[in-house]
Amino acid sequence: MIAATAETIDLGRLLLDLLIILAAAKIGAEISERLHIPAVVGEIVAGVLIGPSVLNAVGLDGARGVSIAVIGEIGVLLLLLQVGMEMDLGELSKVGKASLTVAVIGVVLPFAGGALAGVALGHSTTTSLFIGAALTATSVGITARVFGDLRALATTEARIVLGAAVADDVLGLVILTVVVKVVDDGSVGVGTVVGTLGLAIAFLLFTGVVGLTLIPKVLHFVQRRASSGAAVTVAALVIALGFAQLADLAKLAFIIGAFMAGLAIGRSDHNERIAGDLGVIGNIFIPVFFVQIGINTDVAAMGKASVLGLAAALSVIAFLGKLASAWGAAGTRSDKLLIGIGMVPRGEVGLIFASIGLSNGVLGKDLYGALLAVILLSTVITPPLLKLRLGVTGARARRDAPPPTAQPEAGWLTIEHGVIHLEGIPPVDETIPLAFQAAARTSHARPGPELLDWFGTNRDEPLRWTQDDTSSLIRLLRAHEPRGWRLLEVTGLLERALPEIADAMRRRRADVSDLDPLGALRFHIAERLDDLAVENGHPSDDLVLAAMAADVCRDAAATEVCSVSLLDRLVPKADAQRIAAIVNDARLLRASTTSPSGFDEREILQLATHLVSVQHARDAYQLALALGPLPSWHREALDERHALIQEALDHPELTGSEATNLAAARRLAAQRLLDEPPAIERLRFAPTSYLLSHAPDELARQARLVEPLPRSGTVRIAVSPEPEPDHWKIDVACRDSDALLAHLTDVLTTRGLDIVDATIATWPDGAVLDVFVVRSRSRPGARELSGAFEAALRKPLRAPIAVGLIAEFDNEALPWHTACDVIGPDQPGGLLAISAAFARAKVIVHTARIATGEGIIHDRFTISDRVGRKLDPAAMDRVQRALAGERVGRRLSLLR
Repeated sequence: MIAATAETIDLGRLLLDLLIILAAAKIGAEISERLHIPAVVGEIVAGVLIGPSVLNAVGLDGARGVSIAVIGEIGVLLLLLQVGMEMDLGELSKVGKASLTVAVIGVVLPFAGGALAGVALGHSTTTSLFIGAALTATSVGITARVFGDLRALATTEARIVLGAAVADDVLGLVILTVVVKVVDDGSVGVGTVVGTLGLAIAFLLFTGVVGLTLIPKVLHFVQRRASSGAAVTVAALVIALGFAQLADLAKLAFIIGAFMAGLAIGRSDHNERIAGDLGVIGNIFIPVFFVQIGINTDVAAMGKASVLGLAAALSVIAFLGKLASAWGAAGTRSDKLLIGIGMVPRGEVGLIFASIGLSNGVLGKDLYGALLAVILLSTVITPPLLKLRLGVTGARARRDAPPPTAQPEAGWLTIEHGVIHLEGIPPVDETIPLAFQAAARTSHARPGPELLDWFGTNRDEPLRWTQDDTSSLIRLLRAHEPRGWRLLEVTGLLERALPEIADAMRRRRADVSDLDPLGALRFHIAERLDDLAVENGHPSDDLVLAAMAADVCRDAAATEVCSVSLLDRLVPKADAQRIAAIVNDARLLRASTTSPSGFDEREILQLATHLVSVQHARDAYQLALALGPLPSWHREALDERHALIQEALDHPELTGSEATNLAAARRLAAQRLLDEPPAIERLRFAPTSYLLSHAPDELARQARLVEPLPRSGTVRIAVSPEPEPDHWKIDVACRDSDALLAHLTDVLTTRGLDIVDATIATWPDGAVLDVFVVRSRSRPGARELSGAFEAALRKPLRAPIAVGLIAEFDNEALPWHTACDVIGPDQPGGLLAISAAFARAKVIVHTARIATGEGIIHDRFTISDRVGRKLDPAAMDRVQRALAGERVGRRLSLLR
């Protein structure tokens, strides 16, 4: 397919071409998706725009063309490999007579019509054969997506079309193989055609038997013996390249080899892992192929009257040939026009046929442009036509539906010979219960046509969710049966009753042609919960629902909104908020263990208070483990933090009806040590983080220090010994003022007092209590410090600039505040510089822990903005710039 060239490849130019192609492909696909047009159309249009016909940003002449073509052909190989892997041979074997007849007619008529039109227009026999071959394909992905969007996958028409489209792909590839071989041989005799057809069938049989028998075993052996997790994916790619090479040696289209390799790999136990890995590669290479089609398009040639006339003639043949294929559904109770429209779109496979014809020199620019126009027209026009016709058939089905019957004694559903049968005609309000009953049986049976027809007839009827339906949902989640979820999706129940789950499944699909891949139908977090059951106990129903919400909303634009919206449909509002809190707190626990310094008692107590109960903390911990694998050190940190939280919740300092959490318990204990009403009232409105930071006797002593509230500019000091030698606690009570913490830090630093720890409490009336733990051989003098503090508050702030300090912020680790770690070289005035930076950035410090070792400081602060909220990115940036000595707002000059 690629002509050799002696021209030297300019690597820099090639990389630039790839950059332009991939960026254009992504933008074009994104715009198309937003306009509800197949992404492939956007990628081709993007190629036209960047190609010689418009912007001429990328050319395919000489070595540049060869290089891009090679990459594009790798994309084609990966695309056909994916098609093969996604094709369910079991489903193909179940394609009914109607689907198979529709497929055969839908291939034969367009092929014959296209070939005859080519001969009539004076083209060679080989060119005419390529024209006919390019008109045979049907895009299963485009049709399936429209049926799915309209909740019509369970209708008779959808089942016939999708089955026919799968068979159509196989027949089309056989025709392509024969045509390519005939073109290479240069003759179109009966013997050549028969011999080529026999060779193609022999190749399919040989590779099919060998592949399906040996390839899964080979991949299992590689996975078991290899030390690298990627070995099985590399082995699968090597097998695909080998099959493609075998097809090429047999003078057949190499893509038929890739397709057969995909069929074999798809039967492997490692199919999902391989599909995921190769899907990432395909997302890069496959768009290059479709953009290349647009680059090769000569827009000027497509505008010629002769080309437009040819495109119109071929479009008529293409449309009528597929519409006539609906004759194959004669004898079924189905809408024949709807089936015919569903067979119309050519999509990706038709583009591959046309591209091969162009690269082999069989199709000229004019013919290629005409075929491209036909393929794009059929791809774009089919979705609106399908939607229009589905609306008509849906209204007619509801109008003609027979009335409900009484429920049979054996129930609405029975199983016979592996098929789930519907007995009688249930009322519409049985839709959800029957869907879940059928889903629970899919592990050993498949839904019968009458059951699917009943769901299809009622696809637009309103549904009412009940608590019993939630119980059925939980049972299906525990069963881990993807085929059950497949049935719920095909019947349209998920789209109507649980749209968040339907959206999640759409997001998880790797490709639009992938109708129901099992990977998109699994709830991996719920599965991991069961794997952890031996270690942590059987998960409760609430925890299973939380796992589902975490899985479904993981990639949603607004995860918390998605979780609450989904859970509100399933349980009462109060329960929904509680279960959604399990999801949020599981993420909080995972985030809180990322920092080795995150085990401070105050942070543990803050988390314990936020989690409220032992059971809620345990549920959040189990879900945190199930959210995904953790490095060993991270798992150990999570286990340790959970144990500390459980200990805090199991042993509060005080129990009683008013002690609803740890902060309240400490406040009540301190208030019982006080006789002074103002001091008791002061503790009543104390910040929660402050209450968690001190023992009840300390809270009582500090409340007496604050009351009555000092006058402005007055500072009260109390100094008490700490249990550790040479450590002293300095309580500072005063009124709030600008850069207060920085002023206090400056005084302590100037007097050589090494600050080890600090906590800060503020009240709405302006009262402030700062508590420092300092290291000093002698007891600091309270009177001397009080005078020094008062003098410092009357002077401008001295704000030294520290060198090399970096602030790291974490809004996920704590429930109320932002955690901030400041790391850098140890230096005189470092803490003062940090405090001044916080002051300049208008940030409130709630707690501080100071750590120094081996010449490095690692100070941890819990901080918020002026109104107690976690810091936003702009506030974090102000702190970083203030640490670097940059001006932050208009107040910086005043502070200096």
